Amino acid sequence: MKLETIGWVATAAFASSYFFKQPATLRWIQAGAALLWVVYGLAIGAMPVVAANVAVAAAAVYSSYAETRRAHS
Repeated sequence: MKLETIGWVATAAFASSYFFKQPATLRWIQAGAALLWVVYGLAIGAMPVVAANVAVAAAAVYSSYAETRRAHS
């Protein structure tokens, strides 16, 4: 797989996440896309890409868990 393909798949995943109606699904898709961006950023040596997407992935996962806990309390 070409390295550039990872970036394009990450872009497509982020863009497609907005078509999901459930907020939790949107967040999980965004977290997965952010992790793809982390891989891409590491591969090209772009630490700002890595840092930004680690933060996005962490926020998406945290907010998904927080919403799930609120829904079950």
